[in-house]
Amino acid sequence: MAAFLSIVVPFYNEEECARQVLQEIRDLQPGAEIIAVNDGSTDGTAAAAKGVPGVTVIFFAKNRGQSAALYAGLRAATGEIIAMMDGDGQNDPNDIGKLVAALEKYDVAYGVRAKRRDSSSRIVASRVANAIRRFALGDKASDTGCSLKVIRREHVRYLVPFNGMHRYLPAFLANSGLNAVEIEVNHRPRKTGVSKYTLGGRALRGIWDLIGVRWLLARRVDWSS
Repeated sequence: MAAFLSIVVPFYNEEECARQVLQEIRDLQPGAEIIAVNDGSTDGTAAAAKGVPGVTVIFFAKNRGQSAALYAGLRAATGEIIAMMDGDGQNDPNDIGKLVAALEKYDVAYGVRAKRRDSSSRIVASRVANAIRRFALGDKASDTGCSLKVIRREHVRYLVPFNGMHRYLPAFLANSGLNAVEIEVNHRPRKTGVSKYTLGGRALRGIWDLIGVRWLLARRVDWSS
């Protein structure tokens, strides 16, 4: 029998926190299907994930990026509802329940980091990027960088996999006619490991992605009916 809730967590070189993150999810959501996607890690992340009972681990032979890992987990999930979160420990799995509850009235629920535990430069860059994306795509999402999101499995079909997809989930889902709600969630400081992102690299790729997504949304085939 398929689980009601699936939780997808991509990991890349997070051996110091992978086991703790997955065990915390398991303790808080004992009935959920938990899918850890090891995105070609070169450290002990895979072994740490495999060490948590009841966790399904998907292995990539090489690093393909967060979007590829996330999409693989979404496609593998069997739950009616799918929650997504980061593997670095900054998302709080305690918040999953209230996002799931919001789907009684909405199609999708997105977490918004109420008090971000990041550097001031990352926070400013994120706000600027979100403002530009909202202006260009009209998705109205205020914090797409928050990985904590909950959708229905039937809506995975509206997503288009590409390297960068995870930042544009709200745009694809809004373009498909789904109604969304944003909910404030806890954001915890990173205690171990290092961030895999650089502000310069993200900005340059973000401009290119934004052009592509805008074109794609305008040309998207409507599968809603």
